[in-house]
Amino acid sequence: MSNLIRKNYSELGEVKAPYVHSVKHSNTLYISGMTAFGTTAQHQGIAEQAEEIFSQIRKIASVEGTDFSALIKVTIFITSFEEINELRKVLYRNYGDYLPASSLVEVSRLFSPDLSIEIEAIFGL
Repeated sequence: MSNLIRKNYSELGEVKAPYVHSVKHSNTLYISGMTAFGTTAQHQGIAEQAEEIFSQIRKIASVEGTDFSALIKVTIFITSFEEINELRKVLYRNYGDYLPASSLVEVSRLFSPDLSIEIEAIFGL
């Protein structure tokens, strides 16, 4: 498929696994599951990790010429619902008036024990 563009972003650091940060297909941008791994937020709570992740997602969207007004869908994986109220505050703050379709799934763990959240995003372009 010649209309697929697979891309990594140097601003987000080197990818050391078999995936890319994003794939663009026609008018849709798919962003891989992002975490706070390797950032100062990695060892902090879910709110700080979520803010870091949204910062990463916002950087990708900006490079691709879009913003959160074009956010279609997020899938959020968390390791515990204990901090759900803190997470909701972060979500409302980042979405603003542009609430996406969303899934929230509790998982037993992520790839590093320090991580409590991973977020995937889909944007319309």
